[in-house]
Amino acid sequence: MFKTAITEMFGIKYPIICGAMMFLCKPKLCAAVSNAGGMGNLTAGNWETEKEFRAAIEETRKLTGKPFTVNITLLPSVRLNPENYMMWVRVCAEEKVAALEISGTPLDKSLGMETVEMLKKAGVKLFHKVGSVRHAVHAEKAGYDGIYAAGVEEGGHPLNDDVTTMLLTPRIVESVKIPVVTVGGIADGRSLAAALVLGAQGVMMASRFIATRECEVHEKQKQELINRQEHETVLYGQTTGLQGRGLKNKTVSEIKAIENRGGSLEDLLPLLSGLRMRDAWISGDAESAVLPVGQSIGLIRDIPTCQELLDRMGREAGEYLDKARKMIQ
Repeated sequence: MFKTAITEMFGIKYPIICGAMMFLCKPKLCAAVSNAGGMGNLTAGNWETEKEFRAAIEETRKLTGKPFTVNITLLPSVRLNPENYMMWVRVCAEEKVAALEISGTPLDKSLGMETVEMLKKAGVKLFHKVGSVRHAVHAEKAGYDGIYAAGVEEGGHPLNDDVTTMLLTPRIVESVKIPVVTVGGIADGRSLAAALVLGAQGVMMASRFIATRECEVHEKQKQELINRQEHETVLYGQTTGLQGRGLKNKTVSEIKAIENRGGSLEDLLPLLSGLRMRDAWISGDAESAVLPVGQSIGLIRDIPTCQELLDRMGREAGEYLDKARKMIQ
């Protein structure tokens, strides 16, 4: 049995939260993670209109009566705009979702402190995903309820401070009083146990949930993650001011080549297209788009159900913590 600030805050069995994933974190996967005892994730960027977004929340609630989180990423986008961001926040407040995962610019700076107050009034727990102590301290001062401490190992867009999970988690834990959740390099019971020892109240993982039965991607992509190792991801996009981590493949190699020769953002945009990524997840082509996954792929070796995965992680975490205790005489 786990009893952490996260399990207590949301009334969940395991302190395991699914991280945001464009085109993947939809109702089926979200509900499966929540029903398994963790917290599923709806990634708001999948829906551009209010009608579609509300329908996704409604569909998820039909599939699970358990709490889930919604991700809102506040970063520059070709497809999305501040009107989308404000709509997502307002709908989440009106629908009283359990929690928000804010990525990118802090909500209070991007959309105003009134949005933070609106969410708190609605009872929505507010977490900010950060890669530095300074950003965690800001979030606490702004009234956030918790921190996702994202090490550079994570897929997606790790902060260019490039601090690893092993250092970032304890540094943030000692710097704020609100609960901290470890992100980056988490995929099994060992990494869950390690995060708890570092002072985290839970973990967030995304790449590991791609290789589950309920994730709606081509089976070839799931097998690709099993076949790849921890050294087969790469950081890219540093010249754009928004670095990312993705699977080593033809597309990322082309991006790196353009950056190395001083190419422009306009040269990169066709390769960074989210629509290419969406099509690649569906087609099973692991070379044709950026596939944002983290170094935790080195720990992925099978394709279980979400229930099997979380039960195994919970059991393994206890076993590894017991082994560690026995090493102390």
